[in-house]
Amino acid sequence: MSNIYLGYSFIVEPKELGSEILIAELGEKPFESFIETDNGFIAYIQKDLCNQDILDDIYLLHSPEFTISYTIEEIDQVNWNEEWEKNFEPIDVDGKCHVRAPFHPKTEAEFDIVIEPKMSFGTGHHETTHMMIQHLLETDVTNMKTLDMGCGTAILAILAEMKGAKPIDAIDIDNWCYLNSIENAERNNCHQITVYEGDAEMLKGKEYDLIIANINRNILLNDMQQYVDCLHKGGILLLSGFYTEDIPFIDASCTEKGLTYVKKFERNNWVSLKYVN
Repeated sequence: MSNIYLGYSFIVEPKELGSEILIAELGEKPFESFIETDNGFIAYIQKDLCNQDILDDIYLLHSPEFTISYTIEEIDQVNWNEEWEKNFEPIDVDGKCHVRAPFHPKTEAEFDIVIEPKMSFGTGHHETTHMMIQHLLETDVTNMKTLDMGCGTAILAILAEMKGAKPIDAIDIDNWCYLNSIENAERNNCHQITVYEGDAEMLKGKEYDLIIANINRNILLNDMQQYVDCLHKGGILLLSGFYTEDIPFIDASCTEKGLTYVKKFERNNWVSLKYVN
């Protein structure tokens, strides 16, 4: 197998939602890694595994709701560790929680989470994760049955276990996230986390004291009733993955379903909200 890679540089508008959907579609192909850029992301694939029509059935490239362009560059001998080290920045939340890759030095933070960065995350990921970590740090989650919905790399599920939550379900629709979450839970010696591949349909019949959902506005609004249906009375719902201007839509959905607003974190126009049932 050749060590020559092709880098597909995508420019996506609107970036956040479009990139998320497009990466999910490309993840079904032999693309190995995705690195966020200012205007989109770069997707890497071994040249031997690529063909001219590899993007022909990618739905998003034909959607009128998004404007997407791309260029292709041949790259020799990609050093992924070097690429990840350049693009994956550790997250330090109030000196209490440190989310880092194995190649970052350990700090004296109370909660030290190690994530293998098989995909590089950008500012949007850091902003929303940072705020959700803030919510968890100031919440007593001891013995709370917890759901991390759209778990990604399972950072939030791991922190919840470190703070005493149990048992914990971590769910993501993306196969890469499912596999990486299992790996990261093991890496951080977690024994209370069960990872599932799927969507909100898996919540039927489930009950939780704490639900964490860091996804995006449209999915949150679509699945809100399912979250509320499985949240115990007095339970906590933490939401993020949307912008300041989305607050009225999220709040209306939550309040009409009987939830009570508690607190907001805001960071560079990204927002995280806390509700109780």
